[in-house]
Amino acid sequence: MSIAPCSVKRQVVQRDTWVKDGTPQPVPTFSLMLVVTWLARAGAEIQVKDLACEHARRGARVMVVSLREPEALVPELTAAGVEVVSLGMSKGVADLRGVPRLARQVRRFRPDIVHSHMVHANLLSRVTRLFCHMPVLVCTAHNVDEGGRRREWMYRLTDHLADVTTNVSQAGVDRYVRVGVVPAGRILLMPNGVDTHAFAASQEQRVARRTSLGLGREFVFLSLVRLEIVKGVDTLLLAMERVVQDCPDVILLIAGEGSQRLPLERMLAQLDLCRNKVVFLGLRKDTAELMAASDALVLPSRMEGLPMVLLEAASSGLPVVATDVGGSSEAVRDGDTGYLVPPDDPDALARAMVCIVASPGSERSAMGRRGRRLVEEHFSLGRTVDRWEEIYARYGRHNTCRAHGEG
Repeated sequence: MSIAPCSVKRQVVQRDTWVKDGTPQPVPTFSLMLVVTWLARAGAEIQVKDLACEHARRGARVMVVSLREPEALVPELTAAGVEVVSLGMSKGVADLRGVPRLARQVRRFRPDIVHSHMVHANLLSRVTRLFCHMPVLVCTAHNVDEGGRRREWMYRLTDHLADVTTNVSQAGVDRYVRVGVVPAGRILLMPNGVDTHAFAASQEQRVARRTSLGLGREFVFLSLVRLEIVKGVDTLLLAMERVVQDCPDVILLIAGEGSQRLPLERMLAQLDLCRNKVVFLGLRKDTAELMAASDALVLPSRMEGLPMVLLEAASSGLPVVATDVGGSSEAVRDGDTGYLVPPDDPDALARAMVCIVASPGSERSAMGRRGRRLVEEHFSLGRTVDRWEEIYARYGRHNTCRAHGEG
């Protein structure tokens, strides 16, 4: 199967300067290839899209390579001047033809930096480096566990082929070192970043969004989540049954799709107390608008890295109820910007949700403001891209010095 580039013409953004803190900055003069397993409306993929668009906005020449045919995000990337290419690989198939396909794109694009994201793209990029020149290869893991011992063994075997591995959460970094996936000196914490400007709705926008969704004065919990077992939506439905006993004027909106939608809908039909209080919205693109219409966010996952949805909710000024898994505690300060509860515990989840509903509006607003301030200080997209540029420069210089015998 031949490589199938997406049929949208690339238009690279050219700028003489970009502005940081009101001061013109020199344009980064480098080319960046981002390699990702898939392009879909999910947290890690959206982060790759945001990084690609921001690097392109600053003047870098950017390409995104998707191992599988993209499902989403291509229009946003091409509008930002990012070239998008698919390698035409299939889900769940170890296809070695991906190696020459990726090598061909590397030789054509000639990137200064190759930056891969998620386990399949990371492993493919490492192996491909044996067959073509990559000046710098950075590999990013987006979870505390990317799929079991076999993948971790493959990470260990190919570690020397990457210049550095990063993980989006400190919990992920600690676990990868503890189980020997990556040596301590070869892994960095590099958290996700969110465009805080995209999640700052006014009161007028909030009213308009609620009206468009047919909402009245109900308290609205939002859960933006893939409908897969690992995301714990079954636990959330059980918790919601308990919540409505104490807080009948509550609605739960669940935005997302996945293999568990039908089983979850059947489960909901058996829960008499809350079946009219839960709405499955399906896959949505209007994340910011949904958050503007909501009063709080709930994330019941069994496993996470650093969830983008928690950063987006905090940017939107929403208090959060989340399970204390992966890097969630890095994005939510328990009792300060929201509440953290154990996974698979519907009673604890329900208690935290009721606590949010019962809190005075002024306290919920204060929690939301503190959450947004946390994101602005530590997880803004601009700061994240600044740090990536520092990492790229560091390892680019390191390889140049090594090539010249300087260190």
